[in-house]
Amino acid sequence: MSDRPIRRALLSVSDKTGLVEFARFLAGQGVELLSTGGTAKAMREAGLTVIEVADYTGFPEMLDGRVKTLHPKVHGGLLGIRGSAEHEAAMAAHGIAPIDLLVVNLYPFEETVAKGADWETCVENIDIGGPAMIRAASKNHDAVTVVVDVEDYAVVTGEMTANGGATSLGLRKRLAATAYARTGAYDAAISSWFARELGDTFPRRIVVAGELKQSCRYGENPHQQAAYYTSGVKLRPGVATARQIQGKELSYNNLNDTDAAFELAAEFDQPAVAIIKHANPCGVAAGSDMVSAYKAALACDPVSAFGGIIALNRRLDGATAEEICKLFTEVVIAPEADDAAIAAFAAKKNLRLLVTGGMPDPAEPGMTLKAIAGGYLFQSRDSGRVSLQELKVVTKRAPTDQELADLLFAFRVCKHVKSNAIVYVKNGVTVGIGAGQMSRVDSSRIAAWKSKEAADAAGQAEAGTIGSVVASDAFFPFADGLLAAAAAGATAVIQPGGSMRDAEVIAAADEKGLAMVLTGMRHFRH
Repeated sequence: MSDRPIRRALLSVSDKTGLVEFARFLAGQGVELLSTGGTAKAMREAGLTVIEVADYTGFPEMLDGRVKTLHPKVHGGLLGIRGSAEHEAAMAAHGIAPIDLLVVNLYPFEETVAKGADWETCVENIDIGGPAMIRAASKNHDAVTVVVDVEDYAVVTGEMTANGGATSLGLRKRLAATAYARTGAYDAAISSWFARELGDTFPRRIVVAGELKQSCRYGENPHQQAAYYTSGVKLRPGVATARQIQGKELSYNNLNDTDAAFELAAEFDQPAVAIIKHANPCGVAAGSDMVSAYKAALACDPVSAFGGIIALNRRLDGATAEEICKLFTEVVIAPEADDAAIAAFAAKKNLRLLVTGGMPDPAEPGMTLKAIAGGYLFQSRDSGRVSLQELKVVTKRAPTDQELADLLFAFRVCKHVKSNAIVYVKNGVTVGIGAGQMSRVDSSRIAAWKSKEAADAAGQAEAGTIGSVVASDAFFPFADGLLAAAAAGATAVIQPGGSMRDAEVIAAADEKGLAMVLTGMRHFRH
C-alpha cells in the first residue's frame, strides 16, 4: 500500500520551533502522541494530551536521560514490517504498537561546539537515541514517516490533509533520504570535532557534510549542474553569511568570484577594495576612504573590471555606490551598506548587493577541498602572512620605507592571483597584474603591457609600473622574469627565493639597481 495513515506519532525534539502547531494538527487528525521530557512538557502546556515514553514502555528514563527511547517497544514500533505475519505476531506478543510518524531533531551538538563549549559539554550533546530512532524509521519508510527538519512539518501537514490523514510512499522515501543525510552530517560533525580536539589534521577517514543553501541555474557552463552548500554552524563571514539586499540570484561563477574578492579585500587593515574577474584580481587598492580606494582599484584595469565583482572591507557608503553605478558590475559585497548606498543601487535591478555582517580573518586556520578523479585533495587554507620583520634583504640596495609597504601589499595581493602570478604596486595600489601564465616571465610582461594600456587609455604619460614594486608568488627560476619587471620600471622586488639560480637573480637585481627582499614563503594558487 502506497498511502499509510498516521495513527501514532513519537515526537522528541530539541528545537521546539513549530512543534505545538504541528502536534495540534496531528491531534486534530486523531493521532496518538508519544513524547519525552521537554517536548512532552511543551505540548502539555499547550493543552495537548501526551503519553510519556517512559509510561508507554513501562521503563523509566535513567542514566541522566541517556536511556529513554532505547527500548523494544519504541524500536519495534518503528521497525516492524506491516503486513508481515511474523513481525505482527511478535509485536502482538510483546505488546508493541506500530509507530507511524517519528519527529526528531537532534541534540544541538554542532551549536554547542560552535559556542566553544568544553569537552564534557560537547560529549553530553552527542545524541544517541535520536539517530537510532531516525535510522530505524528511515529503514522502514515503507510504513513510517520520519521528519528531522522543522521545514518539513508543512509538507507532512499538506499531504495528510489531502490524503485523509495518510502520507504517500514518495514523500516517505524523500523524508527518509533527508533523515539519513541528517544523521550522516551529524556523525560527520562529531568525527570532525574529535579529530580537531585530538590534533589529527588528516584522520584515517574524513566525512564532508553540507546543507543546501541555493540551487544554481547551472554550473560554470550551461551544460553543467550546480548547487551551493554551506558547511557547519559557525560560518566564515562572506558569501555563506551574506544577506542579499537586491539583484538576481547568484550564479555558480558569481559565488566563486565573490568569495575570491571578499577574501582578498579581507587581507588589508586599511580601507581597501578588490575587483575580481574570473577569480583573478584586476585591481586592488587601499585608501583613506572607500571612494578613493575604489577609483584607484578600477584604474588598474578598467577594461577587465567591466562585469566584475567588487569587494569592500568597510561599510559601503552612498558616494562609493554612486561611483560603482557608473560601471556595469555583477556583484558588490561588503560587511555593511548604508541607506544611501542601498538607494543608489536601487535603479540597478540586476546588480547583486550582498551584506555579510563581518569580515573573515585571513589568518584563521581552515581547510580547502578539491575533487580529483577518484577522490579529494584536502589542504589547510593558505593563511600564511609575511611580516616586515621576516623579510630578508639580499641586494646591495635596501628598499625604502615606501617600497617596503608596497612590497608587503603586493605580496598579499599575489597570494590571491592564479599562478604564475606577478603583481606591480605603487603607493598601495595595484598598477599591473599578470595571472595564470605557464611562464613567469610572460606574467611579468603581460602585467606591464596591461599597465601601459590602462595608462594610455587614461591619457597618462607613462605606465603605472614606472617606479613601482613587483611581487612574485614563487621564486624566479631565471633572471629573465626579474629583468622583464625592471624593464617595466619596477624599483624593488619581493619573492620567496629558494631557486638554484637565486645568486644569478640577485646579481641581475644589483646590476639594475633594484632592491630585493625574500620572504621564504610561497603562495601558489592553482
